[in-house]
Amino acid sequence: MKVAIPLAEGKLCMHFGHCEQFAMVEADETSKSVQGVTMLTPPAHEPGVLPRWLHEQGANVILAGGMGQRAQALFEQNGISVVVGAPVGEPEALVLSWLNGSLQSGENVCDH
Repeated sequence: MKVAIPLAEGKLCMHFGHCEQFAMVEADETSKSVQGVTMLTPPAHEPGVLPRWLHEQGANVILAGGMGQRAQALFEQNGISVVVGAPVGEPEALVLSWLNGSLQSGENVCDH
C-alpha cells in the first residue's frame, strides 16, 4: 500500500493544497512496517489536480491535517481513502501510528 502525506519542511503540512512535497510511504499492512519513502514534488494546486496526480502515483491513502469536503470526495472518486485530522509529524512515524491504530487525529483543520 502507498500512503501519501503532504509535507512542509519535512513534516505533515496541515493543509494538503499548500504543501511543498508529498511523501509517498510504501507500507506493509500485514507486518505493519514502512518499506520505503519517496519524495515527490506536486503539480500546481488546482481543484481536482492533486487527487488525480496522487492516483497516478499509486496512492491508496492520504493522511492530512485538513481537507475540504469537495477535495475528500475527489480523492474517494480516485480510489484514495482519506484520513483527516492527522497531527504534524514525520511521515514514517505517522504511517506507523496509523498502521498500528494509534494515530492521534484531531479535528479537520480545513473549513471549506
